[in-house]
Amino acid sequence: MFGFLTQNRPIEGYASKTALQARQVEVKALVSFMQFLELCILTLWLYMPGFLANTFAMLWGKWLPKTGYGPWPIDGGRTLSDGNRILGDGKTWNGLIGGSLTSGLLSVLIVSLMGDIPAASAAIGEHGIFTHPLQGAEGTWFNIGGDQMTAFILGTFLGFFCLVGDSCGSFVKRRRGLKREGDVSSKAPLLDTLPFAIMVFAAGQLFLSTSILADSELLLPMLALVAITPILHRSFNLIGYKIGWKDVPY
Repeated sequence: MFGFLTQNRPIEGYASKTALQARQVEVKALVSFMQFLELCILTLWLYMPGFLANTFAMLWGKWLPKTGYGPWPIDGGRTLSDGNRILGDGKTWNGLIGGSLTSGLLSVLIVSLMGDIPAASAAIGEHGIFTHPLQGAEGTWFNIGGDQMTAFILGTFLGFFCLVGDSCGSFVKRRRGLKREGDVSSKAPLLDTLPFAIMVFAAGQLFLSTSILADSELLLPMLALVAITPILHRSFNLIGYKIGWKDVPY
């Protein structure tokens, strides 16, 4: 009489097993995503002095001339055969030098707050998202003097290459006639953002040797950060414009 109940049990058991397997796949996918997100945050943390160099350069370019010093355009006002400036008034020596050195000072502050460098770990991120930036720096070319000097050289290096990348983007924009005019944007958001992000990450991978910043596990997070950099850059520019740090919202 109740045979139909026992006949359905294998089907119900199979359905339950399938649902459990699907749930396990979802959990694994979520864990993998969270681990990748942590690596992205770790990468941004390690390269923060470089990523903020543009902001520092903008502040030096805006505030230093108010004291009567500068601005000193990097291209010296020169133009190329296309009739456009090489880089334009937005790229100055006071911004390049001041921005790079301020990135170095930020790196010193970070290292000072973090204290001693932990022992080398077997896996990246073992010490959490906020890993010490000088981990793995022993024996590298920038490991000069104590931790403070090493941090200053590292931060200045990252800031300098960020600003070099930004200048490269400006050079390409002007060759294509995409220069900005007053409060009007150059309409080239990718050239405004991608070059500096690509340059700072490439410099880290190529020149920082055994440092944690050159770890190959950071390559995919770097690509993800490059992809979202235009959004981050635009957001920070709008905030800077709203609080009066920038004259234009781009």
